[in-house]
Amino acid sequence: MKRIIRTSSEALLRALAVLALLASLGGCSSLLFYPAKDQPFTPAKAGLVFRDVTITAADGTRLHGWWLPAKAGVPVKGTVLHLHGNGGNMAWHLGGSWWLPEQGYQVLLLDYRGYGLSEGEPSLPAIYQDIDAAFAWLGQQPEVQGKPLVLLGQSLGGAMGIHYLADHPRQRERLQALVFDGVPASYRGVGRFALSTSWLTWPLQVPLSWLVPDGDSAIYAIEALKGTPMLFFQSMDDPIVPLANGIELYKKAPPPRVLQLTRGGHVQTFADPTWRTVMLRFLQDPSHFNGLRRLGEVPNYPEPEPPHE
Repeated sequence: MKRIIRTSSEALLRALAVLALLASLGGCSSLLFYPAKDQPFTPAKAGLVFRDVTITAADGTRLHGWWLPAKAGVPVKGTVLHLHGNGGNMAWHLGGSWWLPEQGYQVLLLDYRGYGLSEGEPSLPAIYQDIDAAFAWLGQQPEVQGKPLVLLGQSLGGAMGIHYLADHPRQRERLQALVFDGVPASYRGVGRFALSTSWLTWPLQVPLSWLVPDGDSAIYAIEALKGTPMLFFQSMDDPIVPLANGIELYKKAPPPRVLQLTRGGHVQTFADPTWRTVMLRFLQDPSHFNGLRRLGEVPNYPEPEPPHE
């Protein structure tokens, strides 16, 4: 996973430099996507029960997804729509949600157009049709009805989810909670940070970063997500989405929201069982969760009653 993420960051840097030299800027949204068309393994490798699903977007593009039911014998607590990041495909990002079925959460993991076995090529705004199609598919599944629905957005998947939900309030109203992991406030800001990490491109970080499309960045849409509890995971060590960028998004988000700082690489959060526990505690009562004051501590809610005199 770490090798994949590092490769994605290097690819972004090279793409920016090449496009700048060629001065060929048409279709800049392609800078955001680094899909892989293979399927190296399935959830069966992790011992998970799953089924392949085909979801059709409004423009006819056929998308491939995995449906992970809750573990047999475990009461279903809800459904998680997992929107993965920009590199590889959903097999590479299974680490973000493989652990949820054992905890009673069924999961829909979707490959956007151009990723994995899905048709088409990724681009904005077309890719928002894929998220819309995922919501429509979930709305037709009997086992989803009457259960809490949660969106888990990692990195670019979270940013696209924020933009989509800002434009689709009815779908936002279906969600009990939002969980964001390593989500950038600004695509341009991440591009500038990547350019600043190399001596070769450091002097040009400002002009080159302007090649990165920023109009769909989460920072411009997140204020519209009022009323839905949000949990933000942001690693202090993130080599791709710097801490300041992630915190900027959290500060812009309307309450109720909680920031949970973590350690480790980009979207490596759920490799640590501590952060899995934090997410599960949040999902138990999203409206009142106020974070863990120390690792492993039970959240301090409800507020204790004042002592009687």
